[in-house]
Amino acid sequence: MKELINNLKGDKGIWSFVMLLALISFMPVFSASTNLVYVIGKGSTIGYLVKHLVHIFIGFGLIYLVHKVPYHYYRGLSQLALPVVAVLLVYTFFQGTVIDGANASRWIKVPFIGVTFQTSSLAMIVLMIYVARYLAKMQDKEITFKSSLFELWVPVFVILALILPANFSTAALIFSMVCMLVFVGRYPLRYLGAIIGMGITMLVLFVLFAKAFPDAMPNRVDTWMSRLDSFFDNRPNEDDYQIEKAKIAIATGMVYGVGPGKSIQKNFLPQSSSDFIFAIIVEEYGLIGGLAVMGLYLILFFRFLVSAHKAKSLFGKLLIVGLGFPIIFQALINMGVAVELLPVTGQTLPLISSGGSSIWMTCISIGIIISVTKKEEEIAQELAEKEEREAALQQLIDEHILREKQREEAEALGLEQPAAYSVEDTSVNPMSAVFGK
Repeated sequence: MKELINNLKGDKGIWSFVMLLALISFMPVFSASTNLVYVIGKGSTIGYLVKHLVHIFIGFGLIYLVHKVPYHYYRGLSQLALPVVAVLLVYTFFQGTVIDGANASRWIKVPFIGVTFQTSSLAMIVLMIYVARYLAKMQDKEITFKSSLFELWVPVFVILALILPANFSTAALIFSMVCMLVFVGRYPLRYLGAIIGMGITMLVLFVLFAKAFPDAMPNRVDTWMSRLDSFFDNRPNEDDYQIEKAKIAIATGMVYGVGPGKSIQKNFLPQSSSDFIFAIIVEEYGLIGGLAVMGLYLILFFRFLVSAHKAKSLFGKLLIVGLGFPIIFQALINMGVAVELLPVTGQTLPLISSGGSSIWMTCISIGIIISVTKKEEEIAQELAEKEEREAALQQLIDEHILREKQREEAEALGLEQPAAYSVEDTSVNPMSAVFGK
């Protein structure tokens, strides 16, 4: 175990808080799984706990493997992976798995394994790396709107267009995070304003087309509109049931909570172990538990900021921002939905909600971020070793000069001279002592 811990390179703070969030997830997931067992009649609570343990274990395996890869390799990988992701999204759009009778699919089933996988999560990672690569490449060059439109924004809009019909919240999150990343990467603001305007225009056109030709393609436009109307105008909606139960759970928890495993609303919330797990956390652990979880995400956010500041290359900085910030914003969105600050989106609580692909994609992002911090640690260690060698060399040189001065003084006074030394004598030869024979 000690050897394994010593092999964990990179920012120890990020490692610690990610592990802590993963450990915290077990009790809420185990408690909320009783809804699936006793109300819906699927599986057993121990089975769901073991399944979640396997997901977490695989996730940390991915972190370990990914953080061993030098982060600059992801520049080229993003270019190769982007067309693959586009093909997977097209396949998902036409042949993906439909969940709970929805009229649009988000998942594909991995052959021979039987595991469902949400392709939009992988698309976000690949797209953020691709954007970071472009911004780093154009660091010392003048960016024109025409060149950036074809090289940067066309791939972004293609990926978003493939995600949008089935998952508006994820498409909106990706677009907002890309805009945030290009802003941090000093993309011209006048161009960014034009891109945002184009994005809004295309969204409106898509909604109008879907309304005019509802059978032309599978989409969830009516679901989005219903949720927005319900949120802003207080109109009745099927999601009101979930929101009301979530608010009851939060109100019941009060300050200290009802205790681990004693939640009542987990039996009524359909997505108690995923989309609304934060409500179960507050009900069982109270306001203190909810604030503690939020605090962990904010501390992790602070570690991302520190790591981005320490990164020497622009690509490393942008990787941390592009992959780390969406994790935090997704967590805040999940919490905002639970307390009805935001309309229902379907975003999970990273590292805490149950679900394999969401955990694994979050872990891949964390692994890439740690790979960046690992490289910076290696550079700092090399500099420290270089300074140590230089200091040792300077000390030996000083000793050599002192010995020569003593010999000259002895010769001047006619005293016995110190024995001559060989150039191979590392005790007086500074170059041999520091660098070897």
